[in-house]
Amino acid sequence: MSGLVVVSNRGPLSFRQDEDGRPVPAGSGGGLAGTLRPLLTGTDATWVASSMNEADRLAAEAGLMSGEGLDIVTITPDADVYRMAYDVVSNATLWFSHHYLFDLPRRPRFDRHWYEAWEAYRLLNEQFADAVAEVAPPGAVVLVQDYHLSLTGRMLAQRRRDLRTVHFHHTPFGDAHAMRVLPSAPAGELLAGLDGFGACGFHTARWAAAFTSCYDDAELAAFAGTNGRPRAFHAPLGPDPAAIVEEASSEAVASARAELDGVVGDRRLILRVDRVELSKNLLRGFWAFEELLETRPHWRGAVVLLALAYPSREGLADYLAYRSEVEHTAARINERWGTADWVPVVLDVADDRDRSVAALTRYDVLMVNPIRDGMNLVAKEGPLVNTHDGVVVLSREAGAWEELHPAAVGVNPFDVTGTAAALDLALTMDPAQRAQRADALREIVLGRTAADWLADLLAQAEQLPGSG
Repeated sequence: MSGLVVVSNRGPLSFRQDEDGRPVPAGSGGGLAGTLRPLLTGTDATWVASSMNEADRLAAEAGLMSGEGLDIVTITPDADVYRMAYDVVSNATLWFSHHYLFDLPRRPRFDRHWYEAWEAYRLLNEQFADAVAEVAPPGAVVLVQDYHLSLTGRMLAQRRRDLRTVHFHHTPFGDAHAMRVLPSAPAGELLAGLDGFGACGFHTARWAAAFTSCYDDAELAAFAGTNGRPRAFHAPLGPDPAAIVEEASSEAVASARAELDGVVGDRRLILRVDRVELSKNLLRGFWAFEELLETRPHWRGAVVLLALAYPSREGLADYLAYRSEVEHTAARINERWGTADWVPVVLDVADDRDRSVAALTRYDVLMVNPIRDGMNLVAKEGPLVNTHDGVVVLSREAGAWEELHPAAVGVNPFDVTGTAAALDLALTMDPAQRAQRADALREIVLGRTAADWLADLLAQAEQLPGSG
């Protein structure tokens, strides 16, 4: 893969500064990076990403960003440009659009400040395109990741026509109706940017269809200046089974599990592992659990909802408000239903990977109920390490549903009563049926790994013409 270039907002390595101000490793740079890095180690591939902080910049200057047969190239955007592009456009606009999160009577508000942020988003994409154009070998395959870099396709086509470019969205994609919420010119620019890639990939056929529907809309296509549909494909991402199983057998996870045993005791465990993120639907999950306690009194004192929900995007007011509401709701349920020896909802907002994996090994029910989700790897990781024949209660709006629906219990994520009933079904399911479903889930997940996903992207790239 020496001719391969991977491009993403966040890179495979992150750094922090020690007491003397020197950069020291701070682990993997995030979920996507953690998944891709092992697959690319030793391949001589190039990875282009942004410096996320001062420590990253110092590490790049010191030559600490490369190694293990992987060349990491970082760009250093202006801090204000990056903030506007990342916070205002990527996270507060495109994320909301693709996940259908806008409160339309009030938001979005596309004023002059937003248009300044859009210019910053364009500048950031141009900086990435310039960096890729400079470092990519002749005829290279370029795999661009996620919605942060939607404009780079057309920019790369203008700079390097020899490159074979593939874009992959790890989110859902908003359909034509959602795209029409965006200002016309930026919406057209976004679609034109994606149309500049040789192919665009998604986790499910449903998200790919939503994407191509935007180009079937005459007005959107006119603003984009495109004719016909871009090439789209779907390739579900799976976990690395060996890696998650090894992680689950570590001493750190065993210690975390012992602590959880003390918290849960001999009660049944309903688990969720999320970010405190609007699309993850924590509030309705809590309301459904409360309705379970209201309508099925026999579960009072007999079940615990463990919500491992680490903070996310706390620079955005919507997310701070949502976290406050999540914490208040958990406290209210505990005040109403808790007893001297039973806390119904255990909410932990610490980012503790060991505790999360430990909890995955011992849940009776794994609740994954997002409003809308590109994939959701937690729904796939859980069945690989769980030792309790745990049942997965899964939103039909999660990308993972497309693969796991034969063995998961499906829910409409907006239906609180329906979710409470699904939790009750999962808790009361016959042991033989639980075991059958758990085995089926494990078999499905083992049939599709992260390596398969990467192979699909490379196969798509190989089908593209490279024109010198």
